[in-house]
Amino acid sequence: MTDIQRQLDPSLACSAIGRWWDESVIPTLSDYIRIPNKSPQFDAEWEAHGHMQRAAELLADWCRRQPIEGLAIEIVKLPGRTPLLFVEVPARGLPPGSDDCVLLYGHLDKQPEFTGWAEGLSPWNPVIRDGKLYGRGGGDDGYAVFSSLSAIRALQEQGVAHARCVVLIEGCEESGSVDLPHYVEALAARIGTPGLVVCLDAECGNYEQLWVTTSLRGAVLGTLAVEVLREGVHSGAATGVAPSTFRILRSLLSRIENEVTGDLLVDELFAPIPAERRRQAEVAAAALGEQTFRRLPFVEGAQPVTNSPYELVLNNTWRPSLTVTGADGLPTLRDAGNVLLPRVAVKLSVRLAPTADPAAASAALKRVLEEQPPYGARVSFEPAMTGRGWNAPPVPDWLADSVQRASQAVFGRDAMYLGTGGGIPFIGMLAQRFPKTRFLVTGVLGPASNAHGPNEFLHIDYARRLTACVAAVIADHARRAGAGDREAAG
Repeated sequence: MTDIQRQLDPSLACSAIGRWWDESVIPTLSDYIRIPNKSPQFDAEWEAHGHMQRAAELLADWCRRQPIEGLAIEIVKLPGRTPLLFVEVPARGLPPGSDDCVLLYGHLDKQPEFTGWAEGLSPWNPVIRDGKLYGRGGGDDGYAVFSSLSAIRALQEQGVAHARCVVLIEGCEESGSVDLPHYVEALAARIGTPGLVVCLDAECGNYEQLWVTTSLRGAVLGTLAVEVLREGVHSGAATGVAPSTFRILRSLLSRIENEVTGDLLVDELFAPIPAERRRQAEVAAAALGEQTFRRLPFVEGAQPVTNSPYELVLNNTWRPSLTVTGADGLPTLRDAGNVLLPRVAVKLSVRLAPTADPAAASAALKRVLEEQPPYGARVSFEPAMTGRGWNAPPVPDWLADSVQRASQAVFGRDAMYLGTGGGIPFIGMLAQRFPKTRFLVTGVLGPASNAHGPNEFLHIDYARRLTACVAAVIADHARRAGAGDREAAG
């Protein structure tokens, strides 16, 4: 039997992957968690601190120790930009001249510490509890390079064919992937044209089956500032004469959001929801039920915005939303005197419908927030970052069948399809560059995993099983490529 005919045994793959993870992945991933390599947006001195380079070298050293035929590893560093880990594995078992490629993606930069970690847990101290590895960056998204190479190793150890594989691990995703386009351009000849992209930076609805991401929301991030006075004034002398900057801020936010329902009010933030995405939302909502909201750490008595799982899925994946993520000009409670504040500013995070135009959305927000300022106050909205969303192209039959077989073989349950409330800039960029490329967007960020917040964890068993599923899909892709059906393989 030739490599191209040989099928992956998922049970053997799961067993081997579990052993490799116990022996080397979890210890190395724990060392990675200890490195405070915050993304440049959160650490302006990231290059001087050296944490990002240290994290890249740690991952590269692990990669070099893997018994994978033809493995080549390089840390690529463009001037002034975060490092990128570039890994390449030549095709194995395919007919001579096959130029197909599987591109696997993850990132190594991290969100900041945040507050509220449970007793015994902290962002930079890895702790394993109940099969979960706690610490910043393990699930988002440090595991990705380990999963990618473990999947390829599983294929080679069983003598199963695979296309040429390229693994990209960037260092700027949490800052909007501003460095990545420069690397993709610089490495274009080495990457080639991928037939399949496997992105490991997404979510899962539960830890009991394979989840495939069908869409990503776009985003506009910016600062809304309101200024009335040149300096703070005693509230007893000023209130009733000068308007409160906080009251003006509230009124401005009401221009773009209904404060009772949370519905956004700016047309440019929306896009029609395709019928297929509504159907998939119904299936996912039926599978998840109350888990659509019980996965969040509500305080006792707090409720979701609706009790309909279906509406919650659509709210989180296709409808725009507003969050205030930070503020300036508001003293802490301990330091708050009786002073009318001269200036307040808040950081806004606006999630857009996946197919909304982020440039148009940003311009509309600026116009609506700044026009006719109340009381002639000085009002400004300064966009800091925009991100384009993504709506997956139709899934070809071979990929849908492969995903379903993998989920059944590894989990014993059907694969599920669901949009993601966040964004992954890499996907939109690659989709524009390679319009015929097929995407498998998946990940380990399931209930309570809490990426970006306190108590982030990686569900170890799910990550291992997901890795086996990725190996199975790469094997099926190779069979399509080996059969010479370029369009179907891509």
